[in-house]
Amino acid sequence: MKLCVAVLLFYMFQVIHGQPDYQGFISIDCGIPLNSTYQDSITNIVYVSDYGFITTGENRIISSDYMEPSLAKRYSNLRFFPHGPRNCYTLRSLVMGNKYLVRASFYYGNYDGLGKPPVFDLYLGTNYWHEVNYSDAGAFNWMDIILVVPTDYLQVCLVNKGMGNPFISGLDLRPLNTTLYPEVNASQSLVLVNSNRFHMGPTDNSIIRYPSDPLDRIWTTYNAIPNCTKISATSPMHNNLRDVYDVPPSVMQNAATVNSSRIDFSWNPSDPSANINSKYFFIFYFAELQHVPSKAVRQFDIIVNNKTWNSRPYTPTFLFANYFSGVVQGMENYSVSLVATKNATLPPILNAMEMYLVKPITAVATDPEDARAMMAIQDNFGVVKNWMGDPCTPKTFIWRGLNCSYPPANPSEIMGLNLSSFGLVGAISTNFRDLKALQYLDLSHNKLSGPIPNFIGELSSLMFLDLSSNDLSGPIPYSLLQRSQNGSLSLRVGGNPNLCGNGTSCRTVRKKINGTLLAAIVVPIVIAITLFVILFLLRQALKGKAKRKATGHEDGSALLGSREFSYKELKHITNNFSQEIGKGGFGPVFLGYLENGNPVAVKVRSESSSQGGKEFLAEAQHLTRIHHKNLVSLVGYCKDRNHLALVYEYMPEGSLQDHLRATSTSKPLTWKQRLQIALDAAQGLEYLHIACKPALIHRDVKSRNILLTTDLGAKIADFGLTKAFSDSKTHITTEPAGTIGYLDPEYFRSYHISEKSDMYSFGVVLLELITGHAPVIPISDSMSIHIGEWVHESLDHGNIESIVDAKMGGDYDINSVWKAADLALHCKQEVSRERPTMAEVVAQLKECLELENRCSERRGSLSSNDDNLTCPGEGSALEVEEEEEEIQQQQHGGGIQAAAGPAMR
Repeated sequence: MKLCVAVLLFYMFQVIHGQPDYQGFISIDCGIPLNSTYQDSITNIVYVSDYGFITTGENRIISSDYMEPSLAKRYSNLRFFPHGPRNCYTLRSLVMGNKYLVRASFYYGNYDGLGKPPVFDLYLGTNYWHEVNYSDAGAFNWMDIILVVPTDYLQVCLVNKGMGNPFISGLDLRPLNTTLYPEVNASQSLVLVNSNRFHMGPTDNSIIRYPSDPLDRIWTTYNAIPNCTKISATSPMHNNLRDVYDVPPSVMQNAATVNSSRIDFSWNPSDPSANINSKYFFIFYFAELQHVPSKAVRQFDIIVNNKTWNSRPYTPTFLFANYFSGVVQGMENYSVSLVATKNATLPPILNAMEMYLVKPITAVATDPEDARAMMAIQDNFGVVKNWMGDPCTPKTFIWRGLNCSYPPANPSEIMGLNLSSFGLVGAISTNFRDLKALQYLDLSHNKLSGPIPNFIGELSSLMFLDLSSNDLSGPIPYSLLQRSQNGSLSLRVGGNPNLCGNGTSCRTVRKKINGTLLAAIVVPIVIAITLFVILFLLRQALKGKAKRKATGHEDGSALLGSREFSYKELKHITNNFSQEIGKGGFGPVFLGYLENGNPVAVKVRSESSSQGGKEFLAEAQHLTRIHHKNLVSLVGYCKDRNHLALVYEYMPEGSLQDHLRATSTSKPLTWKQRLQIALDAAQGLEYLHIACKPALIHRDVKSRNILLTTDLGAKIADFGLTKAFSDSKTHITTEPAGTIGYLDPEYFRSYHISEKSDMYSFGVVLLELITGHAPVIPISDSMSIHIGEWVHESLDHGNIESIVDAKMGGDYDINSVWKAADLALHCKQEVSRERPTMAEVVAQLKECLELENRCSERRGSLSSNDDNLTCPGEGSALEVEEEEEEIQQQQHGGGIQAAAGPAMR
């Protein structure tokens, strides 16, 4: 008996055989072998294999206990998905903005021998469709959804909820005329749950579908009207609903009636996801099928949940279809009554009905052009990983290696791509050119070959490009070289032995003509010029040595492009060093004024300083070669015999440490100001790590070395410990130097330093900005704890409010703070390779700032008087936990996606 209902549903069709007309149909039999196709013997529809629509999953045949000779071929097999939280089919070549009916079919058939059908979720693109939850292993089930497609493709995704492996038996797509189902639009779809599309035909459980219904809707027999009589007509119907619901004549030629004055029945959605806000859309179809005598009257009211839907008594028209429709909400059980009026002599009739769940389309997907580009890149390189479904949304399932922006009510855009070590082989895909918002692209450590395409230089938003360690060849495009030289693009191309450093050096050398004659002419000239240059340089060197001996510059530290001050001049501009504004390891810092009145900071080396001439020269030389808005500018220097000093731009708001430790008289920093300071500092460090050639490691990043302008813009200072770092090395070995609390423990243990050492220190600074605490927090008279451990312990309990600086007065977006705290902890991972790059940190901080700005706008719109309005966290704990797991997976792959919300640790 377990197959009785299923077999009846499968094969007791009321159809008309003929030549099929299924233009635009996509009919997929999930689980049949590659390249298999066949024509269904009942509908004449051609079914194809799901290969080419999906790249994951495994094929299975249902249990022999459920395999009957009469079973339709497409239900004898299925595809199930034992791996990954989300697996998606992609249906292509659709018409953007058109309406489609999509059907997913499920027949469990105990394929896995467990005897327990799984429970999982179904998504259409980024929008939740419905839960798949059927307890009968031998029941055939399907779900329809009618929607407007926003792009030229559609993705159907099965999402694992931890309640068994998702599976699917069939997937169908049917194009609809845009006038049909006018309730469906870009913001709302209709979901058919539990086969709630009924005709009133014979009681033999017959099904009407294609070709009787050219749209291939499935109409099942409704037998739940008590004491009903079935009537039918063979005369042709007038299809006057063609432009609204286009109900086929074979459906309207049957009706149910009763021997009393009313038809009563109830309908329960049997929907586990239903709640008080659920809305259902009912359509009832009527047509008179009998010749009504002249003195007879069939007239009735349509009443749903005690509300009359018709404004005046309704009389159906002979062989003309009509309908009544409406929306109901918030009930577990709906009553329907067709009640004859006082004037009626004949009972009511009902021909057909449809019950849909109204499903709003609220989720905003990735920008269609970006999504198409990423799918094409996936096809180009055969990337598997978790690259399926929408690239950016939901955030829980963001594709590995991607960094996306999430502007409110607008499509997500791809801002960063970290495809380092992804195993990419071949030429650089031309589809990267369609990622117009791309700022960060890392294609390093792959097997890319061929030339660097010119279009990459035309990506106007691109700020960082890493093509190192590939097999690229030919010249570097001029546009990339130009942008690299003007500072608008950080470019890495090392490790490509066949790549040329400029646009002209790769030209094939022409064959020599009269080589002997050419050599005879050129060689003597070269020798003469060389001798002249050597003599000139020796003479200049002797002059320079004499001059340096006279001025104390014996170490060759003359700094081109910077003003050289005498000690006497320093005394004059500082009014004899009268106003000390700071003190560091190098010595005191004094306020001074140049001849034009511009203020400057003069850092003078004290006799007791632990830093000598070597560190002084290092800082001075670094400051002469770096130019960035978030790095302090060197005005000049002094090396007058035993007097060492640096003169640099004055930062009127002092250091970040001053503001965080309340030594400043200004009001406390807001969260938005703190984020902007963090972003400024990160951009300065990003410049040192990426734009400088060779790269520079600061080695002493701390809140005291982050100075603030009048408008609280941040600039990195103090380059005395900075080290140059070659792109060809993974680290350099040097004796540990830095400040306790900020010092990278891996560097301290191994003496190996890289850019990731600055990442650790920056993570500590970011925690300072969040908490207001110093790096080392005393917990008793004799014990203290590092700020990172303290924050980690608090976040383990999900209590972020306890760590946030109370001076902010609760005025912050909790999601933004969570994201920043999670980012800070990632920066200070014990193992340096698990820390993000500064470019990734910059991207994440921009997202934090965007969240805070969005929250500020909402607060402003809610109240202009309440300073304590906060923005609550978004997303469930499950979503956040899954996002955190994805973040950790991406870290091991060299990328980072910081969580937006409470990170479950």
